[in-house]
Amino acid sequence: MTVLNLTQHPATPDQIETGVVEPPDKALVQRLLTFDEIPVPEQIVTRACALADIAAEYANSHHVDAVMIGGAPYLMSALEAALEAVDLQPVYAFTRREVVERVQPDGSVAKTAVFRFAGWVHPWSPEEEEE
Repeated sequence: MTVLNLTQHPATPDQIETGVVEPPDKALVQRLLTFDEIPVPEQIVTRACALADIAAEYANSHHVDAVMIGGAPYLMSALEAALEAVDLQPVYAFTRREVVERVQPDGSVAKTAVFRFAGWVHPWSPEEEEE
C-alpha cells in the first residue's frame, strides 16, 4: 500500500516501511498546513483544495492508495472532502503510546512517551451508515 504523507511531519521509519512516501515539495505542504492567523472558512477550503491538488498531481504519476492527513482539526474535514473529490482516500495514522520509565542518577524517575505507528484509521462517512 502506498500512502502519500500530507502532514507537517516527516514519515517515521515504521510508516516508511509500510509504504508511506513524501510529496516532492514537502515545504509547500507544510506552508499550506500552517495558519499564522485565525482562518476564515474560505481560507480553509482554499488550502484544503490546494493540498488535494498536490496529492492528485502526485497520484497521477505514482500509484497512491491513500493520503495520510493530520493537523489542525478545523482543516481536516475540509481536507477529507477535498481529497475525496479528487478520488483519493484520506487516512489518519494510529499510534500507540509506550511509556518508558528510567531511574535517573539522583534517584528520580523520568518518563518518556514514545509513539509507535500501528496502522490506519479511515474517516467516518455518512454513506457507511446507509450500508
